This record gives sequence, structure tokens and C-alpha cells, in this order.
Amino acid sequence: MTHRILGLHHVTATVDDAQQDLDFCLDVLGMRLVKKTVNFDNHHVYHFYYGSERGLPGTIWTTFPYKGRGVRVGTKGAGQVVTTSFSVPAASLDFWAERLEAQNATVRSVKTPFAEPSLETVDPSGLRFELIASDDRREPWTGNGVAEAEAIRGLHSVTMVVRESGPSLDLLTSVLGYRIVARDGARTRVAVGDTVAGHFIDVVEDPNAEPAVNGLGTVHHVAMAISTSEEQLRLREDLLDMGLRVTEVRDRCYFESIYFREPGGVLFEVATIQPGFTVDENLSSLGRALKLPPWEEPFRAEIEAGLDAVKYR
Repeated sequence: MTHRILGLHHVTATVDDAQQDLDFCLDVLGMRLVKKTVNFDNHHVYHFYYGSERGLPGTIWTTFPYKGRGVRVGTKGAGQVVTTSFSVPAASLDFWAERLEAQNATVRSVKTPFAEPSLETVDPSGLRFELIASDDRREPWTGNGVAEAEAIRGLHSVTMVVRESGPSLDLLTSVLGYRIVARDGARTRVAVGDTVAGHFIDVVEDPNAEPAVNGLGTVHHVAMAISTSEEQLRLREDLLDMGLRVTEVRDRCYFESIYFREPGGVLFEVATIQPGFTVDENLSSLGRALKLPPWEEPFRAEIEAGLDAVKYR
């Protein structure tokens, strides 16, 4: 049975320094901080959500800053998303190249294996990003010094590496509703719904890849969007029937989530659309205050005292 995945929801990474992460995502990439909260599984660590004005699913990049918490530098490899790609207007690549170079970020002009003009860069924690030129009609956020003609529209795709692509592709196409839309050597691109930015996953088969190790500078998981809690539960039951280990439904306050590892080892999340980021803040003030889940409110003073002070506009 296939399930109606809508596209990408968000990508979450483990990063090093909280202030560096904010500076790069806000002041270099021009994204909006739509939520400042804590890792619900470790309230000593921030969880930053970046995205469009409302933080719509498919635009969201999120980070856990673990500096000083004893987390090692991660290893990119098999069983992991190794590159996160954002969608930008086709005419904006020169602007982005100049902007990144001005911030002393590495930048390289390339074409993807599917002939899309793009730029490659690396963030301060060592995460690999692409800015891919596309005709993306999503409304951008323009509040951090990047004009509408250049601003990031949202996620374009992720690239995951597995040692054997067949089982991963089978799950994506036979259960999650994706279809194969392009191939180039060991790389297979799948899409769900429309073949547009925010709906792609690239699966790269590398039988010799070293196993990935989560840590600083690596993607922790990729999340896909599903319409309702009811659909999410039906998917969970089918995954369990297939023998996959799936978490219970977890309340993330801004959406509900289930997690499981696909056959190649990549951690997948399936997250609902609702209730969204305005459930506890007004649209105009998203990301300004530290928001905690209700069960953490009794510990607010302790939590705030243990978090690094950060500054941002």
C-alpha cells in the first residue's frame, strides 16, 4: 500500500556553535528563524527552526547546536543524508557566489548530475549545502537582507548515500509514493507529487562508502510531510507490518512525528502539516522568544540558565 507523502517537510542537522549557526543561516543565507526552542529529547540543547515566513513544510531547515556537550565531529557516509539542497531563482547564482565569498565561505559553481546550475558551499560546522537554480514559485522570506529576486525558496532536495540502493528505492516507491524521475550512474532521483523543488530525494549507491557516524557537521534526519494524523497512523502500521522498527507518534508541538530507519540506514521522519509554528507565537514575532513544550515549562529557569546566550536581529 502506498501512502500520500506530500514532499519534504524539513531536514535536521547536528551543528557546533549556536551563535555561528544563527549568523550563517540568518545573515548569510537570509533565512528566517521561525522557532527557537530546545531539543525535545535533550532540553540542554537549542533546537533552531529556519524557513519561510510561516515556516511552511518543505522550507524548513533545523539544527541542534551541540558545542561543549561532548559530541564528536561526525562522519559523512553510508546511511546518511550527505547534502542538503536549497532552491533559488536561476538568475541569482552570481549574487549568491559573491555573497558567500564576501562571508569567506567556500563556494564552487557546478552543475548537478541532472544538469541543474548550482553552487556548492559548506557551513561553519562542515555541512554540505547546494543552492540549485530552479523555477520555484514558492513565496520567499525577504526579511534578512536578501531581496525577493535572490531569496531561498525552500528545500530543493536531499542527497542520501546507501551501500545498496534497491531496497531504499523499493521502500520509497512502493510504500511512500515516490517515483523514479531521473538516473545518472549510481544516482537515482525520486519525486513525490509534482516534479518540482521540495519534492525530490536523490539516492546515491556507493557499496564502498564508510558507515556514517552522527555528530557535529552531519545531518541527523530528513522528514517528509503527510497530511493528517490518521494517515500517519496508517503508514506506521504498514511499516510495522513490514518489520521496520518505528517509534510511537511523538508530539513535537508544531507537528506530530514518527521515525524509522529505511533499509539503507538513513533516519526518516514523517511529520504532519498541522498545527504549525504560529500555535504559540504570532506570525510577526516567530523565533523571538524561547518556546518550550508544556512539559518543560516547570524547568524553564534551569533550562535558560544552561543555554548559551545568543544574539540575532
